[in-house]
Order: sequence, then C-alpha cells, then structure tokens
Amino acid sequence: MLTFGTDGVRGVAFDELSEEYVFNLGRVAAQVLGISTVVVGRDTRESGQRLLTALSSGFVAGGASVQSLGVVPTPLVAFVAAQKQCAGAVVTASHNPYSDNGVKIFAVGGVKLSDEQQDSISSSMAIEPMGTLFAEIPHLEQPTDSYLEHLASLFTPKALSGVRVVLDCANGAMSDVAPYAFARLGAEVIAIHCEPDGKNINAECGAAHTDALSEAVRLHQADMGLAFDGDGDRVIACDHAGNVVDGDHLLALAATDLRDRKQLRNNTVAVTVMTNAGFHRAMKEQKISVVTTAVGDRNILVALDQHDLVLGGEQSGHIIYRSHATTGDGALAGLMLLDLVRRKGVPLQQLAREAMTSLPQVLINVKVERMEKDLAKLFAKEIADAEKQLQGVGRVLLRASGTEPLVRVMVEAQYEETAGKVAQALADSVILRLGQHR
Repeated sequence: MLTFGTDGVRGVAFDELSEEYVFNLGRVAAQVLGISTVVVGRDTRESGQRLLTALSSGFVAGGASVQSLGVVPTPLVAFVAAQKQCAGAVVTASHNPYSDNGVKIFAVGGVKLSDEQQDSISSSMAIEPMGTLFAEIPHLEQPTDSYLEHLASLFTPKALSGVRVVLDCANGAMSDVAPYAFARLGAEVIAIHCEPDGKNINAECGAAHTDALSEAVRLHQADMGLAFDGDGDRVIACDHAGNVVDGDHLLALAATDLRDRKQLRNNTVAVTVMTNAGFHRAMKEQKISVVTTAVGDRNILVALDQHDLVLGGEQSGHIIYRSHATTGDGALAGLMLLDLVRRKGVPLQQLAREAMTSLPQVLINVKVERMEKDLAKLFAKEIADAEKQLQGVGRVLLRASGTEPLVRVMVEAQYEETAGKVAQALADSVILRLGQHR
C-alpha cells in the first residue's frame, strides 16, 4: 500500500494509485481529520478527472461536503482552503511524468498535514469496496479570480511594467493562471507550454527541464524567464542570457531583500539539507541566520511556524512566503522575484551572481530494487571515506526520495570533477548493496 512521502502520496495512476485507494484515502482522511468541508482540485493529467471523482466521493463517504475547483494549481487550492477555513486536496504528481498521479491533502486552513495526522490516516487505511461515485460534484464559482486578486494586492499597481518575461507553465495547472497574474501587474508575458493535452505535463518542459525556457528567453530577448512544475507550487528562474537561477539563489536574493526592508522576521530563513553550502556561506556573510530541516516544503513550513519566520524554501524551487501563503507558490515567488529585480534596477544575472556562489554539486538518482530505512547507518563507512576525499571542503548526503523509489546521492566539493567522482563511487556502492531497478 502507498504511504505518505515528503509531499502526499504518489504512484502510477490506476496501478499503485488506484481509484479504490484514492476513494478510501478520501474517506479515511475525512473521518480522521474530522473534515466537514473540503475543496478539491487537480492538475492536467489525463488520469486526473477519474481520480478526482474517486477522491471526492471518498470524502463524501467520510461525511464531508465537497466543492470542486477544477483544474487549478496546488497553491490556489491552499489559498481557497485558507479563505474558507476548510480542508483542501489536490490530485497531482507535481513534477512526475503524466503516467503518475498522487494526492496532496491540506488540513483546515490550507496548511500541510502534520506527521501525526499523516500517521493517523496511514494507520487507519484499509482498502474497502468503493461506495457511490458522484460524477457531479458542486463547483465553486470563479476561484481563480479571487486568487489573482490576492496576488495583485501584494504589489503596487503595474509594478511589473516594462518587464518582459517568459513563463513556462509545464503544460500543467499554471497554464490558465500564471500568464494572467503577471500580465495583470503590467509585465509583457511570453507564455510557453500552456497547451495541456493530458499527456504532455512536464514533458521536456517546466521547472525540471529548463532548456526550452532558456532558449525562449534568448529568442525573445526577455529580461528573464520562470518555469513552474506541473502543479505550480515551485518555480525555477533564468536570467536574460538563459542561465538557470535555482531555488537557493532565489532564496538568497529574497532573504537579503526582506532583511534590507526590515521584513525578514527574526532575521532568519529556513532551508533543507539539500541547500547548497554556498547559500550558508552567503547568509553568514550577510549576518542572516539559517534553520535547516529535512527535505520537503512541509518540513520548511513547520520550521517557519515554530520559529516565527516568514521565508523558507528548497533548491528545487519551493519558495514559501509565509506572510502571504500557507504553502509553496510558484506564481507568488515569481512575482516577488520580478518585483525585486525591477526595484533594484539591476539585471537578474548580476543580482544572482552577487547573492551567492554555489559549490559544485553533483546529484545522482539511483532507482533501487529494495529500500532500507537507515541509509546513513548502512553506508556509514562509504560516507566517511567520501568525506575524507573532500578534504574539508564540501559535504556528502545520502537519502531516500520521499516521492519515488530512489536513493539520492548528493556530493558538493571544491571542484566539479571531485564531486562527480565521489558521487559516482557512492552510487556504485548503493547499486551493489540495494540493487538497481531497471
């Protein structure tokens, strides 16, 4: 049976993630969380409507009233849940290929589930025969309008006038949302990959595949580009020359800007263990404190609330502005970036270069035949040997993916050649012990 990862449950649609499983997930979640009302949405995958129907029907079976938002980004669902003070759920597999799908659940108020809530749902799960499937779930009228109004209200009118930006919407849920959000604030928008057909979500486009974005930015001589993932809760940027600007750089820019404007609460930012060592160096130079969490924007959100912070995120592009959102929001983070660049009057390329310098980082994903719980203990000797080779500059991280059957091997070093060599040796050790799934 599927279990909660770093961001909901995820698997192959109609196989690992069956309609029966999704129905029962909705039923159990409604009962365990005591949900009375829930708003639901989905991304653009062809499996989405059937699974959304099953999930919605499960919520009804569990005693909840359901309203559908249709095809919308994950942060929009969280926004509506916060507005209505109800629960929320999204059928999405984020950056995964179209053949996968998943479910993200928000507690009342649009906040991510706690570990305890996820454990309670998981321990109560039992696949029982599906009850009645409700093909027609009431729709909430114009949810996108209120979300766009909210985003626009955070900036001065026409704050982005004179900025030309390319938006890669990954043929996903931001396709009918992001272009309007940026144009509303005066930006000249060139939108690409905004024609979802159910199978092309994330296909060589979006936050995980930025080559098309870089090419489009150069072609249209844009000031910068932004690429979203399939459900729109993360964003990756590129400058006018097409150079990628990852989440670490976006966070470094945001942290110093908020600090300078006296809006960085407690002078601290939250990041995960995947954040580049160059970020930590930059924050130390800027005298900004850093809280480090396990991977996943859910863990970032916990840290933000525990430490009373307003900014956190991941290298992958989950950027959370806690004063304005309850989860990662690619459109919000992108708008914040464009507004920052326009206010500074300096090209993104220069700003990103000055914000931080990344140590060379190599990440190898190993698809394994079996997974062990304590990878750090199992590979303690190999990790220690790898760290010796770095000679005090860089770090080694070995962790299981929270969304896929992968072991992620990450090595940072002073030189890229060293990082690659050490990472490959560790990956070979993982394959030798755990097997490689082909």
